[in-house]
Amino acid sequence: MIPTRTWKIAAVTGLGALLAMLDSTLVNLAAEAVRADLGSTLPVVQWIVTGYLVALAVSLPASGWLGGRFGYGRVWTVALAVFVMASALCALAPGVPALIAARVLQGLAGGLLVPAGQAVLGAVAGPAQLGRLMGALGVVISLGPAIGPALGGLLLDLASWRWLFWINVPIGVFALLAARGLVPPGDRDEGRSLDRIGLVLLGTGLPLLLYGATSRSVLLLLLGGLLIAAFTRTALRTPRPLVDLRLLRDRRFTAATVTTGFTGANMYGGLLLLPLVLHLELGLDSTATGLQLLAMGLGSAGALYFGGALTDRHGAGPVTLTGAALLVVTTLPFLLPLPVPMLTALLVVRGAGLALAQLPATTAAYAAVTADRLGDATTLVNIVQRAGGAIGAAGVSVLVTGTGSAWAFGALAVLSGLTVASAAVLHTGGR
Repeated sequence: MIPTRTWKIAAVTGLGALLAMLDSTLVNLAAEAVRADLGSTLPVVQWIVTGYLVALAVSLPASGWLGGRFGYGRVWTVALAVFVMASALCALAPGVPALIAARVLQGLAGGLLVPAGQAVLGAVAGPAQLGRLMGALGVVISLGPAIGPALGGLLLDLASWRWLFWINVPIGVFALLAARGLVPPGDRDEGRSLDRIGLVLLGTGLPLLLYGATSRSVLLLLLGGLLIAAFTRTALRTPRPLVDLRLLRDRRFTAATVTTGFTGANMYGGLLLLPLVLHLELGLDSTATGLQLLAMGLGSAGALYFGGALTDRHGAGPVTLTGAALLVVTTLPFLLPLPVPMLTALLVVRGAGLALAQLPATTAAYAAVTADRLGDATTLVNIVQRAGGAIGAAGVSVLVTGTGSAWAFGALAVLSGLTVASAAVLHTGGR
């Protein structure tokens, strides 16, 4: 039986995660409206999206050190307060440079919200409860990217692009008020020193890698990869690195983390490919395309509701393996012509597969470490998942542009097969 207070903590930290994930997709539709209103060009305005995503990658590596140094509850609270403030600054921005600067500030705070919230939840929950709690948190996180485009379109039709940012303010203020006296501040480690070299290497390398992947710049990809490789070398030789990569010596943690990377590639690669196919090849309008993606999000939300309980009862291995198998089964049919009703059913099941593959793997990774290493675990899992997502989306983009959607779906099928393989390793590792 999970205490009511623990459920309340999950709900409040879930609101912070929802805002961070929602804003990663909510603003995607607003570029043209912002360009017309503020009198700029589309390449410049595109930085309201790119700046946010790059800033997420800058702050994420530091989340483990910040949480250990000041307490994860304190970091989560400050990050949420900054996120709300930055949202208001975005809504009030008089021009594009001010809007981009506010979006960067918003991204820096957003990069801390998910790992800090997960660390808070992991600290208050026992291993036997973690699956259900992560499932509840996962429902919120999975709905963010699904409802973001639909909500953004509605706000643009009924109001203006500024309401895409104003909507964060009351939700964030409510979460901050609810967190008072509820979310534990966490333990301080006054003696924890900052790995400055690691912060420079990873804090620069990860954004370069992600931006290089999304912009398809081989030079930035290579530079980012070299900096991350240099961080790996120094981290393994540093007594207290920025992120403790020695966690990867645990076979179960490694298998779980790799699985989250493959599912991230599956999810973001699919979110890039599916709208193109639905709109351009099948001729669905924007509303119908959004509803199809919403069906996939609802499939994820429904599966997460049950997946957490199944993980607590049967262990992460069999649940993850089932989800990975569903990814294979629901990707291969896209290589053939499909009627829309069958397409909808496949998307619902695909959403369920993503949820069942990702949630238990994340839970298994956090359950494999001791409480004092949970912060490093949440940081590392989130880095791998985001990197996998960016690389998956970039690879799909290259294939669909150069060779067509069939090859892109073939690549997603290969990724699904790799997810099955890593899930099988996790399964053989025992509960």
